[in-house]
Amino acid sequence: MKDMTAEKINEIMQDCTLCPRRCHADRTKGGNGFCRQGAEVTAARAALHFWEEPCISGSCGSGTVFFSGCSLQCIFCQNHDIALGKRGQTVSLSRLTRIFLELQAKGAANINLVTGGHFLPQICLAIANAKKQGLSIPVVYNSSGYEEVSSLKMLAGLADIYLPDLKYHSSRLSAQYAKAPDYFEKACSAIAEMFRQTGPAVFDPDTGLMRRGLLVRHLILPGQTGDSKRVLRYLHDTYGNDIYVSIMNQYTPMKHLSQYPELACSPLLRTLTAEEYEKVLDFAEKIGIENGFRQEGATAAESFIPDFDGQGL
Repeated sequence: MKDMTAEKINEIMQDCTLCPRRCHADRTKGGNGFCRQGAEVTAARAALHFWEEPCISGSCGSGTVFFSGCSLQCIFCQNHDIALGKRGQTVSLSRLTRIFLELQAKGAANINLVTGGHFLPQICLAIANAKKQGLSIPVVYNSSGYEEVSSLKMLAGLADIYLPDLKYHSSRLSAQYAKAPDYFEKACSAIAEMFRQTGPAVFDPDTGLMRRGLLVRHLILPGQTGDSKRVLRYLHDTYGNDIYVSIMNQYTPMKHLSQYPELACSPLLRTLTAEEYEKVLDFAEKIGIENGFRQEGATAAESFIPDFDGQGL
């Protein structure tokens, strides 16, 4: 967003409506919005990350910045501690700009902004400043999908690749697991805006890395293959093979789920079965999804979750 300034950021933070929660929090007075974050950017890690899809990480790694806080906060989140703001440290706008440039200097395939929607004005200003100072690699906006279209428009001309989730089709599931019964409606509108900005995917012919485009992730939840099929059907009916889809089996039952007694008999307390995963993959093939990624091997493990130890900040 070319006209973003520190003064404009402060104005937005005083009456925050950046995400679909639209809680109107005055974040200049502390982290009292749904995202639990104040007006200053906080992050938990900035480093090369090798566990994204091959067209994002490549062989050199994605320059990933994990921001603290989240506007969705699914109860099963693998990044639970940073989603709740329990991990992270304050990062100034000038420092964030330098982080982007440092990741580029380390050979990152791209700058990967993970769950940064509640800091979008600050991120946009830092990206714009970094571009003025020589940032030339693609910028990836990595999101839960629960976004306001008006906020995403700030990224037009700044983000090259969108990497959103489309987590739930069922409003019952999104209400139960994320207190967001409007998730599907909001995420679909957000994804439409993302596609409007990028158009069909473009790849580097030499490296196979995505240079521009939309890659939608869907994490299959145990016991919810029917909902996953509805998500994939929507994506294919709407976008055909103009987008890429990543069908993920890495759901990991995290220890903190024991805090929710209502989940005592829930499938969320187990991993996805091989049969469930194959059922969804077979469905994707049947309806004609060609541009997609699948996960191989045992990906459901806490060892795959990065250490949010402040590296690179």
